[in-house]
This record gives sequence, C-alpha cells and structure tokens, in this order.
Amino acid sequence: MTAPIAPDERVRLWDWPVRIVHWCFALLMPALWWTWKSGDMARHELLGYAALALVLFRIYWGFFGGETARFAGFVKGPRAIAGYVRRLFARESGPVVGHNPLGGWSVVLLLGLLAAQVVVGLFTQDVDGLESGPLTPLVSYEFAEGARYWHGFLFDLLLWAIGLHLSAILFYLLVKRDNLVGPMVTGRRRWPASPAPTPRHVPLWRAVPGMVFAGGIAWWVSLGCPL
Repeated sequence: MTAPIAPDERVRLWDWPVRIVHWCFALLMPALWWTWKSGDMARHELLGYAALALVLFRIYWGFFGGETARFAGFVKGPRAIAGYVRRLFARESGPVVGHNPLGGWSVVLLLGLLAAQVVVGLFTQDVDGLESGPLTPLVSYEFAEGARYWHGFLFDLLLWAIGLHLSAILFYLLVKRDNLVGPMVTGRRRWPASPAPTPRHVPLWRAVPGMVFAGGIAWWVSLGCPL
C-alpha cells in the first residue's frame, strides 16, 4: 500500500478535494456568521446549502478518497491516542502521514458539529417567524423554535471547536516546529532524514460521483424535499 521514498523528498500528503473542502469551510464560517449578523438571511441560506453540500462530499470522500482522506486512516482508538500523547513532547517524535490520532478526532468533531448545525438550520425559523429553513413546513412551530435555539447553540460549540483547532495548529508551529498550514495549501511537505511512506491517492474522477451526490441532495433539500 505504501512505498519508501528518499530522505528529505517532498511527500504528497493532501489531494485537491481535501484541500478545497478544508479552505471552503474556512471561508464559509465567517461568511455564515456575517450574513446572520447583518440579517442577510437570503445569502445565509444559500451559504447553508453550500455547507451542506461540502459536508456530504467530505463524508463521501472519507470513504472513497485517498489514504489520508479516509476516516479509516485517521480515526484511531484509545490506545493509539494514548501512545501519541505520550510521545507528543518527545524530541524524537516526527510527523505522521495524514492526520495524527488527535487531529483525526478533531476532524470528526468539526465535521459532526457542522453537519448538526446545518441540519438543524434546515428546520429553523427566526424570532418573528418570517424567515425559515426549507424544511420548517414539515415540523411544528414548537419544533422550529427549538431548532432555532439549537442552531445558535451548536454554532457556539463550533466556534469553540474551531478555536481549539487553531490553538493546536499554533502549538505544532511554535512548540513542535511543525507547520501544518503549508501542506494544506500545497498538498506536499518535506520529510526528515528518515525514509517516509508515500500515501496512496486515488484518481480525481472519483470525486465526480460525490460532487453529484452532494450537490443533488443540497438542491433537493433547498426545494423542501419534494417527493
């Protein structure tokens, strides 16, 4: 599944779909906050559909993408997490291929919170009941009111999770001297002297079914899920 490479060679870690989805999320979060804060609910709703499509695509790519994109490659159990934490401050600890065990669960947390935030938003109505999500007609007024509360609460949780994520990036940069942002921009990073494995990637055409699926579901939901 992997092959050794020469020391200090640049390794391709992240494929285009992973990087595009990552940076789209980074742009969407402030845009969603601003459109809500400014009362521009029409654009807020459109951005919500974009977030839904991105979440669905990332879930798809987590099963059908390359080695570093798949959940099976970075969602580890307690033993792997404990072992990684024990080595976290060790001088000899080097980089890992893809997400480390802590970073993997960070991805799951962020993706899960964003998915919940978007889904709840589909059933949400504003305080006056004038603006509402596309699926609000399918539920009661009380349910939509509860969804509004949870939509805001989940967004607050998401902000805390993003703050934790950014703090971890700073920790790796300042303490571990490990720049995690650069590889997420270029897709590649230089490895230390010891040989490192080359992650297996898949052809980009595999992203097309996921794009069609994610875009189709988001469009169908925007219409109110007609049968």
